[in-house]
Formats: sequence, C-alpha cells, structure tokens
Amino acid sequence: MMWTKQKRRSIKGRFILPLMTIGVLSYFGYHIYHGEYGLYSRVKVERHIESLNSELKSLEEQRKGIEKKVSLLKDGHIERDMLDEYARKILNLSKPNEFVVLTGQGDLSK
Repeated sequence: MMWTKQKRRSIKGRFILPLMTIGVLSYFGYHIYHGEYGLYSRVKVERHIESLNSELKSLEEQRKGIEKKVSLLKDGHIERDMLDEYARKILNLSKPNEFVVLTGQGDLSK
C-alpha cells in the first residue's frame, strides 16, 4: 500500500482571492457613489441643470420684452410714445412742467 502526502495550502493562498474580491468590490462601490459619474455627482448635475433652466426662463422673458420693444420701433409702425420715451432718455431732455424720476433701469447702453 502506498501512502501519498497531500499538500496543505498555506494560509496565504486561502485568503488572497477573498481579499482581492473585497478590494475590487470596495473600489467599485466607492466609485459608484463618489466617482465622476457616480450617484452624488448626478445629484449635483441635476441641481445645476435646474438652476440653468430657471436662468433660461428669466432670460427668455427678458428677450420677449426686448423683442416687443424692438417690434414697436421697426419701420412702418413706430409708436409715438416709444419714440418720445427713447428720445428723452438719450437726449436727457424733459419739459419744464415734468417731474423726472431716475430708477437706474432701462439703461439704453446695454
């Protein structure tokens, strides 16, 4: 009868694969939440998108107002009130019986 010796695995060999697995899963788990395309970054990007959308809405409203004023000054149908208002602002003129209130809004140089 022959006896065969069985080799015992060392402690190092038994724990390398589980330790590597834990390390890889930890790495990817961390980057799923904190990475450049992770969940936390997604929340920040969504907040930024919301702020930009609100800014876009306010700019669109300003644009509509400006387009309305420009349409009133186009050739063929200039309104006298608009023409009078802009001429007074540009030339800094008023009638002697008028009271002028300066608000700082409606600057034509912008």
